[in-house]
Amino acid sequence: MELRLLVTFEKVATVLSFTRAAADLRYAQSSVTSQIRALESSLGTELFDRLGSRIRLTEAGERLLPYARQIIELTDEARAAVTGTAEPAGSLTVGTMESLTSYRLSPLLEYFHHRYPKVRLSLRTTIGDETRQALRQGTYDVGFLMERETEHTGLETEVLTVEPLALVAAPGHPLAGRHPEKADLVRQPLLALEPGCAYRDLFEQELKSLGEPVEFMEFGTIEATKRAAAAGLGISLLPEVTVAAELAEGSLQRLLWEPPFTLRTQLAWRAGKRLPAHVRLFVEQARKLVSEQG
Repeated sequence: MELRLLVTFEKVATVLSFTRAAADLRYAQSSVTSQIRALESSLGTELFDRLGSRIRLTEAGERLLPYARQIIELTDEARAAVTGTAEPAGSLTVGTMESLTSYRLSPLLEYFHHRYPKVRLSLRTTIGDETRQALRQGTYDVGFLMERETEHTGLETEVLTVEPLALVAAPGHPLAGRHPEKADLVRQPLLALEPGCAYRDLFEQELKSLGEPVEFMEFGTIEATKRAAAAGLGISLLPEVTVAAELAEGSLQRLLWEPPFTLRTQLAWRAGKRLPAHVRLFVEQARKLVSEQG
């Protein structure tokens, strides 16, 4: 297996597009296609299922991907060691979530962009089980989780910070200034992201403990959820960091209800995985910058 073929395979497997991979690698699309076919021929198996205009990894491709990434990373480290290059380099695929990418990770991403331009960061927005599965399979190098539990099968984790939650509504909401019970909340229109989001799922479980039906108006993004709450469409439980600006300016109001569960923002990677130097650097900087935010 030639290194250049593995580099091309890793890029196609990451972006799941021959066209995008060709653009990122600055190859003609026909070159990417021929390299993948050459790799498949040398291995005697197909690595991608072609589904019309879409592609996905076969089982063989899923098994090859973590090895390809390790080979590429080791090659980068070997080159740096031999040439004496001190600057970190290599690819780094990070599983993250909207609330962290938009409201906590900007300083970290800016730091890496300016300080370590040879580290190729790729962010993948997933949550919960999807992120954990991708880490176990080696599709992601590291992943950010916002969970109640801090131990996850097959993963090593580091807690970065406790993530406070805030129940918010439009200014002047009928529950404002009161200490509402769960029964009061169930009677309100409820706004949330899709199932699979840890704080939404825990909030739903808490309200369902009353034995009454619980329904949410679902939104695709935190921004849309906040706007709906500010417009008076209902109440929503969100990470405090995502609504801090709105609470400060008065477009949202915090209700006096504290959730009986605690979420922690964590950084995770596959248990037993040897972290390359640039990944270890990312973990160290994430620990430092997130802890400084409080």
